[in-house]
Amino acid sequence: MRRLSLLLIALALLAGISTASEKKKLPEYALIFGTVFDAQQHPMPGVKIKIRRADQKKAKWELVSDRRGEFAQRLPVGAADYVIRPELKDKQAAEKAEVKVHIEKDERQDIALHLIEQEHTKK
Repeated sequence: MRRLSLLLIALALLAGISTASEKKKLPEYALIFGTVFDAQQHPMPGVKIKIRRADQKKAKWELVSDRRGEFAQRLPVGAADYVIRPELKDKQAAEKAEVKVHIEKDERQDIALHLIEQEHTKK
């Protein structure tokens, strides 16, 4: 009988622990996920990407595309417009590849950056 009581107490404690952990909320965020492509539509690794809010001049985030030409950046939740731009030697080509994204809530936006020139800045 005592073992049954201990078992019931242990189960009650475990149920309380799982309920408490379920109450903890993970922080919410929006996500921009992108792929960089060259002029022949091949993924481009090693391209430096800058992301800024459209109402600001300076980039807040800088990242580099991975071996598959992909990149991802978490952003704060809330309505905002963002500008995603590759860093290229040719400023006009970078401007043409620029993509604007509107984030409303905690969503994911998938984008593609299509580069006209072959060369890009690696860092």
